[in-house]
Amino acid sequence: MPVEIDIDENIVTAYISGEIDHHNAYELRKKIDEAAERVYPELLVLDFGAVTFMDSSGIGLVMGRFKLIKDLGGRLAIENAPKSIRKVMRMAGIEKLIEKEKEGNFI
Repeated sequence: MPVEIDIDENIVTAYISGEIDHHNAYELRKKIDEAAERVYPELLVLDFGAVTFMDSSGIGLVMGRFKLIKDLGGRLAIENAPKSIRKVMRMAGIEKLIEKEKEGNFI
């Protein structure tokens, strides 16, 4: 599975790896959503440090998790996104939804 979930008190972190495309986006969403809906975290972190490729399915993944965590009363953070992934997110307007905290991270 290209995602590992870590739960630490009120923070759920999803460590995503490999490619995010239409072939695996559903399973990524399912696993992340199950953890978030079980914990109701204050913060959901999507760690893109090991992502090598992302198409529009990745944008959908982020947007859907943003809506989910907002509905659960939490916040979304994106961490360790490679430069190429940050560029795709910026072009999609994601950083307008998520306040930028530091280089490579959106919170």
